[in-house]
Amino acid sequence: MSRHADFDELLAILHLDRVDENTFIGRHPSKNPVRTFGGQMMAQAFVAAGRSLNHPTPPSALSAHFIAGGDPEQDLEFHVVRLRDERRFANRRVDVMQNGQLLTTVLVSYLAGGKGLEHGVEPPQIDDPEAVLPIDELLRGYEKIVPHFADALRPIEWRYTNDPAWIMRDKGGTLGHNRVWMTAQGPMPDDQVLHGAALVYSSDTTVLDSIITTHGLSWGHDRIFAVTTNHTVWFHRPIRFDEWVLYSTTSPVAADSRGLGTGHFFDRSGQPLATVVQEGIVKHFP
Repeated sequence: MSRHADFDELLAILHLDRVDENTFIGRHPSKNPVRTFGGQMMAQAFVAAGRSLNHPTPPSALSAHFIAGGDPEQDLEFHVVRLRDERRFANRRVDVMQNGQLLTTVLVSYLAGGKGLEHGVEPPQIDDPEAVLPIDELLRGYEKIVPHFADALRPIEWRYTNDPAWIMRDKGGTLGHNRVWMTAQGPMPDDQVLHGAALVYSSDTTVLDSIITTHGLSWGHDRIFAVTTNHTVWFHRPIRFDEWVLYSTTSPVAADSRGLGTGHFFDRSGQPLATVVQEGIVKHFP
């Protein structure tokens, strides 16, 4: 399957079937991990919340708590609870269900704030996306080491500006950050809900990498169990995800078999677009 076809699949699963004004059905793509990808559930929940708005209002934050894993062989139900509806403010809760079981609860807030004070964290100084290799090049020879990356649906193009974990591990180093250029593998509709959903989908990739690369470990090379427990995105500016954006992530702390990944999305001019914090259970079995 071509990368453009993978992207078409992403757009297809972000097109939810509406059952009634507060209930939506979401499908899975053709390639899935053992359990439903958390970024997919969050992105679909974000779309469900956005389609329920009475007034077009930009998102300010999304927060998800993962409770149980989803079965990729079955559709997902998205139940929207309308918590607040005003012209400049809105809040939604989306419960992601399957067979009567609650899988994930997602809170989305919306705010049209207008002009105000502005400042932002500085982006790292790195190579432009055209100057670094596509991930397909970085996976060559490692297909059996990291098959869950090599065989995954890849609707988003990734370009690491540093060695990814599996190459870093071969070189025997450590790395306290991961920086990846990202863009959609095809043109996107002029729909801010879909651009935001693509960012939410992508925010669940690479964000936990720095937990293990800080210790010189890698997926595939080392026996690592990792699962996300909660995930939050704060949106700062309108997003175009069919243009290059930089996802720069670090891990400030790991303790009690849990690790925190934090990150910022930047546009090519260096403006911060979104901030991400994810907690995951991460266990290493030497």
